[in-house]
Amino acid sequence: METSNPTVLAPASTPTQSIAITQGKSLQGSVLVLIQFDVCEEINLDALRDIFGARRQETSFKHPAPGYVRFQRPPVVEPVEPLILESGERLDVQIKYYDYGVLSVVFELPFSGDWDTLVRLASRWVWDTDFTSFAQKIVKQKIERARPALVKLYDSWLHEDYFVFHVREIAGNPSAAELLSNQGGRIAQIVRGENMPLSDGEQQEIMQSKISYYPNDLAVISWNGAFLYDSTAGAECSMWTN
Repeated sequence: METSNPTVLAPASTPTQSIAITQGKSLQGSVLVLIQFDVCEEINLDALRDIFGARRQETSFKHPAPGYVRFQRPPVVEPVEPLILESGERLDVQIKYYDYGVLSVVFELPFSGDWDTLVRLASRWVWDTDFTSFAQKIVKQKIERARPALVKLYDSWLHEDYFVFHVREIAGNPSAAELLSNQGGRIAQIVRGENMPLSDGEQQEIMQSKISYYPNDLAVISWNGAFLYDSTAGAECSMWTN
């Protein structure tokens, strides 16, 4: 996907505060929102590719991966016009079409900021931004053109949403163990979309789902969201296999 210049996640502030925020841009990465719709029994991907001229999803894994982590029929990907929120945030958008009848609308916002601004962004996006409505409008616009490739289109669609907070770089390049020790509380807040600190018990429950394959990567996966600390290729692998 083509990406725009990173959006700085910073609240309105005084000039003095702005300097402090600029100096505190300790995180680099992207926030992704995935809205999946179960629209039909099957999608003929070859026919769809002819209709849209869309490309096949190609995944670059961080390390050689076994065949069971790959789709037998990789999805077809169609770029969509960027979405600009009322806040002024500009999101890249794409649709992924899967042969088992599912469409996934993916919103992505590159970011640069500190831990507190990422916590606030997670809370606002999880609870206050209706991404499902945005995604439904996009799907309804695209579905008629795609209809010849859809087998037994459903009258109503089930949908699920999921948030991925991908941190590509952290100042100081901490290990996963250091990151959990120093920022575990904030990571738990981000995964849950909570603006307030969580109890020790809730944090422990969330951290039961943590995964770390190498010293400097970390995935904390919950029912509605995930925090990923990894390279772009490594995060893509995690999103495919979890």
